[in-house]
Amino acid sequence: MMKPLTTSKLIIIVALFLLAFGNISFFRNVLDAYPPSLQNSLFLLSLVLVFACVNVFLLSLFCFKHTTRPVLIIVLIASSLAAYFMDTYRVIIDDVMIDNIVKTDTAESLDLLSPRLLMYLIFLGVLPSLAIYKLKLKSLSLKKSIFSRIRLAGLSLVIVIATMLVLGGYYASFFREHKSLRYFSNPSYYLYSLVEYAGKSINSGPRVLKTMGLDAAIPAADIHRELVVLVVGETARADHFSLNGYSRQTNPLLEQEDVISFRNTWSCGTSTAVSVPCMFSIYDHSDYDKEEAHDTENVLDILQHAGVNVIWLDNNSDSKGVADRVPYISYKAPDNNPDCDSECRDVGMLENLQSYIDQHPKGDIFIVLHQMGNHGPAYYKRYPPAFEKFTPTCHTNQLENCTQEEIVNTYDNAILYTDYFLAKVINLLKDNEDHFEAMMFYISDHGESLGESGLYLHGLPTRIAPDSQKHVAMIMWFSKSYDNWEENNYLSLRSKIDNPYSHDNVFHTVLGLMEIQTGLYDKSKDIVDHAGDG
Repeated sequence: MMKPLTTSKLIIIVALFLLAFGNISFFRNVLDAYPPSLQNSLFLLSLVLVFACVNVFLLSLFCFKHTTRPVLIIVLIASSLAAYFMDTYRVIIDDVMIDNIVKTDTAESLDLLSPRLLMYLIFLGVLPSLAIYKLKLKSLSLKKSIFSRIRLAGLSLVIVIATMLVLGGYYASFFREHKSLRYFSNPSYYLYSLVEYAGKSINSGPRVLKTMGLDAAIPAADIHRELVVLVVGETARADHFSLNGYSRQTNPLLEQEDVISFRNTWSCGTSTAVSVPCMFSIYDHSDYDKEEAHDTENVLDILQHAGVNVIWLDNNSDSKGVADRVPYISYKAPDNNPDCDSECRDVGMLENLQSYIDQHPKGDIFIVLHQMGNHGPAYYKRYPPAFEKFTPTCHTNQLENCTQEEIVNTYDNAILYTDYFLAKVINLLKDNEDHFEAMMFYISDHGESLGESGLYLHGLPTRIAPDSQKHVAMIMWFSKSYDNWEENNYLSLRSKIDNPYSHDNVFHTVLGLMEIQTGLYDKSKDIVDHAGDG
């Protein structure tokens, strides 16, 4: 019969288990940076020891008497899920990703479920947790338990410090030149990120909304009504649009229209939760702070201050707080969306749009359409069967089971459906150009990795994310009745398609398109008005 195990020994066992089975991505990235060699061998062995001691130290901080089993079980379950996403998609569980997890909806969560995920959860999480639950632990008084944890944590810390001092040159290089490697450490980095996320939430305090643009007004000289549709794309890479030179014809309908596609546009972030609030805020990417932006009115509020009719239609999870103070309709369910099969389609958002326009006989109109677009990993769900032009396809959310060709084909089919959707938006605007200066402004929130360098999906920290996750599509279409068409502003804009633009330009471009006068407006950041300069 097995003797009762001490808590210290159990912590060491769990730490070693996590090291061996929960950190494939970490050591894979370490070996890429430090290829095995006689010169690197001592450092690599020391890194195993240091990392094991770090895990022991972290677990020791929270495991005391009655907390030991719950803490270790929670860490094992969470670490099994973290290991799956890092090993499978090479994503990083940082505070932004935690925010995405908290804000994701049921449908998005279901798209991520797979047999492989279940295997990780069972073998790295559930089974070890059951073993811990059934283990007999040696009973100690609370005082002795605390002393034992302090001793274990202290010893672990001493080993870590001593090892780093002995191999100081290696570790100086490790932390200075390979900072990104720590992002893959499991569970230490996601625990650090969780504390960071919780700290930001706690310190945010009671919400006080900062008003902006109360001086916003439409000049009396502007006697023409504007009708602008801003389409917020989802996960659309610029380099997969044939409008931008992609070898495949993914934009056959848009190519027949007088659209302007900007080839050098960059996102504020690599996830919807960052990019969407950022593009509507007055803050540039360089000084963007999520909490500050959340507590500050955005461009939609300013349009309303000026008397513009604003509405947000959403076929994605939500507006990430951007549309909290404007009329909002979700098209994620058949209750509102008449175009649903395996899932509700983006084109369903257009069903009642003409009726909305007709119900507002006065004032300018600004409409936001938030697409489901190319949301992964289940790209095959993002378009009806009629749009499966590029084959073979990847009909699973387990991208690791598909070839890169299949993934790209499926992704491109979803782009093809976006082409169809945008063409429908343009047709609706054409129907209204006799009564409005009509315009469509399309911009995606972020890009996507499709297996390049073993990376999938999106969400890597911007500073280390590949261009594929940041280089986004941006397209404009203007009715013939739109301002300055005859004054060659359109032709000037066409000459700027390779100029560098970003989400930083959206705020001021929207104000310019709607001809709003306000002290907040910066003409130099307005893509359309500034196009005629110089």
